[in-house]
Amino acid sequence: MSASNTISFNVISSDLKKVSADALVIGVGKGDDGPVILDSPLSASAVTSLKASLDALGVSGAADQLVRLPGLPDSGAKVLVLAGVGKLSGTEITEESLRRAAGSAVRQLAGLKHVVLALPTTAVDQVSALAEGAALGAYRYASLHSGKDAAKEPVSKVTIFSSLAKDPALAAALDRAAVVARAVNATRTLVNEPPSRLYPATFAEAAKDLAKGLPVKVTVMDEKRLLKDGYGGIMGVGQGSSRPPRMVKLEYKSDKAVADLALVGKGITFDSGGISIKPGAGMITMKCDMAGAAAVLNTVLAVAGLGLPVNVTGWLCIAENMPSGTAIRPSDVLTIFGGKTVEVLNTDAEGRLVMADGLVAASQEFPDAIIDVATLTGAQVVALGHRTAGVMGDDGVSAALKAAADRAGELVWPMPLPEELRPTLDSPVADLANIGERMGGMMTAAVFLQEFIGKDRNGTTIPWAHLDIAGPAFNEGSPYGYTPKQGTGMAVRTLVAYVEDVVARSV
Repeated sequence: MSASNTISFNVISSDLKKVSADALVIGVGKGDDGPVILDSPLSASAVTSLKASLDALGVSGAADQLVRLPGLPDSGAKVLVLAGVGKLSGTEITEESLRRAAGSAVRQLAGLKHVVLALPTTAVDQVSALAEGAALGAYRYASLHSGKDAAKEPVSKVTIFSSLAKDPALAAALDRAAVVARAVNATRTLVNEPPSRLYPATFAEAAKDLAKGLPVKVTVMDEKRLLKDGYGGIMGVGQGSSRPPRMVKLEYKSDKAVADLALVGKGITFDSGGISIKPGAGMITMKCDMAGAAAVLNTVLAVAGLGLPVNVTGWLCIAENMPSGTAIRPSDVLTIFGGKTVEVLNTDAEGRLVMADGLVAASQEFPDAIIDVATLTGAQVVALGHRTAGVMGDDGVSAALKAAADRAGELVWPMPLPEELRPTLDSPVADLANIGERMGGMMTAAVFLQEFIGKDRNGTTIPWAHLDIAGPAFNEGSPYGYTPKQGTGMAVRTLVAYVEDVVARSV
């Protein structure tokens, strides 16, 4: 698989003039009475001169605005950059505002090598947010273009100017930022790969490659093993493709584990819709239908890289959904792993079929909680738009995921699981059908998944939540903040934060 770029960091608190950089970035906020220059290492006279010029320069402080000016004697940078951080809320700047401003600046300054970020920081977590945002903003897919464009080469070195440079907690915070950003960027790269390069077998190989050097056991189940063991959902969806399916199991175990967690990811490497074929325009972005599995893979690797005291098992349910003479048909009945039967009324509702296998397999190991991640429904985009994921399931797990998403800076919104939706999944020939009520389809799909959550050793249903990331996993529009075009890496930061919160609550 193609690899994303790497970026190096250092943090300083003085001698800015001795730093020979291509650009010095300072922040401008959007205040109630106009643009506000945020605290920076610039001299008072320089700030006064800049303030007088903001209107003439058209500087508003809006998020993603970037204005380049000639460098000042206050620094060793060739260019002074005014980066908008968006609307200010009182005197505080949120970590996410800093993360987005840093990412936006580094992204837009592609072509330069060394950038100094002098955005205001009063806490170590804010410095970490700058580093994370910069690493995310520097992402560039190693594309398949035949030529190189030096003007688009990403920033490779970032210096953060902060009074907290010598804080003893900073090194660990920067290490965390690097691990998390690397996981997000690896997810983006997997999503961006063409389906001719990323299909079930190569996805499984990529999982093994990415796990090298980490304490993660990777088990790949091929089509023979899946057929033998009764994974009817994955086998059914994958039987129309010449490239057979895979189930990949990832296991990270800690000697000091405070919880056992299971993550299940949808990994449809290309979704044509199968016999219920999609319109041509609906297939263009369907290489992204494996974003859930990519997020689960890299979350497990990030948790291992951070050495968190938990046990985490990832289940990647990988198949290609293609129409052919061997593809499943509407009215076919599949037997899911564990024995439940499903009547297939629409072969384009395939994600829930592969996920059903994974949820049952995860349940049989009795984890403390199960979280699944999937680009599951177009209804999610209708309900919540392109940037906000939906979370459904048990109140406790859903609320914890929402809180983790808020902390991580990802947009997630809770949705209900109305009881009247379950009867719409009834089938006259099987335990349930794979589609039901069309209205509220995001929730209907979650109700289907809920049927495959097992019980713990005490006979109580295992706590579970479902993240539908159909919209925010793939950005078809222009880049913004630290978010590039195409794969976004959605859900990795939320899941890592969730695991950290589980650890924190156990202390």
